Amino acid sequence: MPGRDPEDLLRRLAPEVLGALVRRYGHFELAEDAVQEALLAAVTQWPSAGIPDQPRGWLITVAARRLTDLLRSEQARRIREETAARRLPAGQWLAPAADSPATGADDTLILLFMCCHPALPAASQIALTLRAVGGLTTTEIARAFLVPVGTMTRRISRAKQQVAASGQGFRLPPAPELAARLAAVLHVLYLIFTEGYAATTGPGLVRAELSAEAIRLTRILHRLLPADGEVTGLLALMLLTDARRSARIGPGGEIIPLAEQDRASWDAPSIDEGVALITAALARGSPGPYQLQAAIAAVHDEAASHEATDWAQIAALYELLLWISDNPVVALSRAVAVAMASGPQAGLDLLGPLGADRRLAGNHRLEAVRAHLLELNGEAAAARAAYLAAASKTMSLPQQRYLNARAARLAP
Repeated sequence: MPGRDPEDLLRRLAPEVLGALVRRYGHFELAEDAVQEALLAAVTQWPSAGIPDQPRGWLITVAARRLTDLLRSEQARRIREETAARRLPAGQWLAPAADSPATGADDTLILLFMCCHPALPAASQIALTLRAVGGLTTTEIARAFLVPVGTMTRRISRAKQQVAASGQGFRLPPAPELAARLAAVLHVLYLIFTEGYAATTGPGLVRAELSAEAIRLTRILHRLLPADGEVTGLLALMLLTDARRSARIGPGGEIIPLAEQDRASWDAPSIDEGVALITAALARGSPGPYQLQAAIAAVHDEAASHEATDWAQIAALYELLLWISDNPVVALSRAVAVAMASGPQAGLDLLGPLGADRRLAGNHRLEAVRAHLLELNGEAAAARAAYLAAASKTMSLPQQRYLNARAARLAP
């Protein structure tokens, strides 16, 4: 079919196809492998043969055939090893569960909850979400997180085994668990976005494919749960933050701080959409952490200039966010906002207690904020030392270059 981007289409269909298979046959681990092979077949065949009239049905058919092969192979292995939960006569195949209706939308939500199972560590939740729901290959995920393909393969395999061992059927968690599990889903999507927007390691500042994938998945979640304020808030936060992405990077790949960015190059449609989303969410009352962060991003994005920013309002929002979340990174951001609203010394005074917070141990952010506020306060020598200390603590090459350059500007 003309006018459709195959890669876009495959990523959109991946969770629907996986959901259809798992709902119909169970066997999440093997079904996920089968779907990946179907996606690979599509990537190989569609460019020359063309996109089928019913691409979802094509993928489900190919994946179901492969799943059948995998199930037969797995059953044969279990019989040979005599470890099956129930013994079967030789040659008899354990048939898949009875078919049940395979509607698309709820299946994607269920998959997100499965991938963010509380038994999994955050790194495994992220990897499994990107593969099962995002449709990314293991190689793509490994490349994005700068780990060997073998390492990522083992991580995903262990994650699928843990989900299977949990005994969770293909259904949403019971009501008492739903809120906590949704919080885990939102956290995973947030982590994917932040790693894409500000990479913690490697040669580049951003990994646009990760932030774009996080936005795409959060849009799906918002479509499924439109009345949830935190889902709306997270989508707004991503849009309002990502709107500034292109202005953050100079022609040589260098970091451009917020105060020096060309605001005319910010993505106005994304800002408009983000502002509309967060305005609607806040009107419902009782804002959560993602809504407050989105509100802060909106104040930044709507300001005509860095100097015209309502820093007092941002400081107040950070104070409320800190009261809700007790997050040391939020405390650092609040210190910057207070410094901009009331002078650098006021911000520096807030940094003192944070030096003892073990959650910031080894993190470059505390020294980077201290350096910035010391520079604003006219303490060049102390600021230079703090910039150098911060540079030594980050593994991001663009961050290292930026911090070392700031220190060099203050050299006597």
